Amino acid sequence: MIRIVYLFLAFAAMQVIAQENPRILLKGRLTADFSVLEGVYVINKKTEKASITDQEGHFKVQAVVGDTLLFSATQFRELKMVLTAKDFEQEMILVKMKPVVNQLHEVIVRNGINAVSMGIIPKGQRVYTPAERRLNTANNLNASANMGTMMGGSVSADPLLNWISGRTKMLKKEVAVEKKESYLRQLENMFSDDYFISKLKIPSEYVKGFEYYIVDNEQFVRNLKSKNNAMIAFLLTELAVKYKEIIASEN
Repeated sequence: MIRIVYLFLAFAAMQVIAQENPRILLKGRLTADFSVLEGVYVINKKTEKASITDQEGHFKVQAVVGDTLLFSATQFRELKMVLTAKDFEQEMILVKMKPVVNQLHEVIVRNGINAVSMGIIPKGQRVYTPAERRLNTANNLNASANMGTMMGGSVSADPLLNWISGRTKMLKKEVAVEKKESYLRQLENMFSDDYFISKLKIPSEYVKGFEYYIVDNEQFVRNLKSKNNAMIAFLLTELAVKYKEIIASEN
């Protein structure tokens, strides 16, 4: 019993210590040889909060000892840094970045390349338009019957009939498609095709496929829904690199 009390008190003390150590603003600056220091994403992986470096490589981020900072940009190798007490004793931490050159092999445009051929959408899967979904749903609703009333009871058998007929599964697929279409519209309102082509270096004929690719990424969708613009831009850069690797491997 005494041991349990001690364990409880120790846990309570740890909680108090954790509460007494809120995240504070940490200042830093990037250094590198012959590279642009502006636009590097600084992500606190613990909180998923992000900041972006200015022209001179300066950045600010909320953190505590033990947090991991992720530094990422297309012109640098990705760098992870676990913060120590010594980092917070300095007025400004210096982070050395190593430049990297991303080379994309010659891209050969092939006829018939689409979301299905690239594996983004399963082969044979039907994509409904909003009008088709509304019509299909209306027809099924009109055809539904209350089996409980027909048999003298009062409990509707619609859920059971829907499950047997496969309608429930179909409606779930439609909801998933509808959500994806919503994410695509939100994405198109935030970024133009020119951003994907000029900034992320996505070939123009692959822009639409790239949009489908990124809305299938759970982390990207989570930040899209929360409107975390810094993380959205950071993840776009990361996903663009992976997507270009897919294009290069297929060609």
